Amino acid sequence: MKYRSVFDIIGPIMVGPSSSHTAGALRIGRMARKLLGREPKWASVHLYGSFANTYKGHGTDVAIIGGLLDFDTFDTRLSDSITIAKERGIDIQFMEENAIVDHPNTARIVIGDENGQLELVGISIGGGKAEITELNGFDLNLSGEYPAILVLHNDRYGAIASVTHVLAQNRINIGRMEVSRRELGKEALMVIETDEVIDHSIMTQLEKEDNILQVVKVAD
Repeated sequence: MKYRSVFDIIGPIMVGPSSSHTAGALRIGRMARKLLGREPKWASVHLYGSFANTYKGHGTDVAIIGGLLDFDTFDTRLSDSITIAKERGIDIQFMEENAIVDHPNTARIVIGDENGQLELVGISIGGGKAEITELNGFDLNLSGEYPAILVLHNDRYGAIASVTHVLAQNRINIGRMEVSRRELGKEALMVIETDEVIDHSIMTQLEKEDNILQVVKVAD
């Protein structure tokens, strides 16, 4: 993997013993909350590999829940995050899984409430960094470090062009873009990282385009 600065190697300012098992895990939970768009009422956390083997000792459990509460890595409430979540009425379950996964620090998180749910897979890649590799069955690669949007759309001709056209009209430069689909002609997902923050008016404009089903801001 590539590092942008010496601070990426040292790791973030954090509460907890491990940048991979604590800070990275927190960022997986925090991205899950951002994608849901609100605090969940329940969370089912499936842990794989070294996450499953050491999550209690390394604070992976409190870190993921802290992320779901929108705590940062240096928040002193982090060690009490599970207690705080339960006081807020959030139902939490942890499951240690034996399945072989591509990365040793892997978590599958299913969160939701009465208005909906989402399921994602995240990996902690070292130095406090994390990536989302799957969202509701779509493969993707999302770090959460840059301004980004997810665009759920019908897999139809012109859908991608309409989104990039709106961004170009608003002088938004695309740093990285990928498209994933589960089945030809059904729903597809665009992941777009940009150099500039996309404001609400542009989001609204994108939502009005043909074949666009949902637009979600991930990071800003």
